[in-house]
Amino acid sequence: MTRRRKTRFGTDERAAGTGGRHAASLAVVLALGLVFSTTASLAAGTQVYDPKTRQWTDYNRTKAYQYYKLHRQVPESFRPQVVKFRTAEQPGTIIIDGNQHFLYLVQPGQQAIRYGIGVGREGFGWAGIVKVGRMAEWPTWTPPAEMVARDPKARPWANGMPGGPDNPLGARALYLYEDGHDTIYRIHGTPEPWTIGLDVSSGCIRMNNGDIIDLHSRIKVGAKVIVLMQGAALYKGV
Repeated sequence: MTRRRKTRFGTDERAAGTGGRHAASLAVVLALGLVFSTTASLAAGTQVYDPKTRQWTDYNRTKAYQYYKLHRQVPESFRPQVVKFRTAEQPGTIIIDGNQHFLYLVQPGQQAIRYGIGVGREGFGWAGIVKVGRMAEWPTWTPPAEMVARDPKARPWANGMPGGPDNPLGARALYLYEDGHDTIYRIHGTPEPWTIGLDVSSGCIRMNNGDIIDLHSRIKVGAKVIVLMQGAALYKGV
């Protein structure tokens, strides 16, 4: 099982305790025509593919930090790359496979741009179909009231932390809306790039700053975002 410890700020902008609000049924995912596996992923921890040994290996917080410290970048699996991707969704759709820690931006010709992501830690996962309601460059981070109450590090920023390299939302933020309302979930950058590939957040989707800048440049407000439920991960290597 993946080891976990609190991040620098303990959580993201997402308010704790609402993780199940957007739970989606497996039937919904099936109806979308996605290629996925329901086997072996229910209890799957993070794994990365080693091209030298051609094997999948376990990946946890310690290994992630050690790898980043040595290479100054995440493992190849979590770097942006164009992959084959079979789906009925339109180009421009974002599909998030939290089990495998990948975000796919659907492209024409049965392809997608795949990025590595960090996702919600145990108890903070969620699923659903939402839209990008707004986008921001170097966004302000405002912790929710319950976070301010429990985390002394968040208290100085109760009224908002200005955007910048130390801001937990990183270089860009995509604000996810459902039926016209802010879900309080975001797809955003992070000042902790080694956390990509791990279950670390309070439900937000983390990306390296370079990757979220790239994604931000490729989409528009209104883009469809599908977050797969746990146990409905796409096949490895898709």
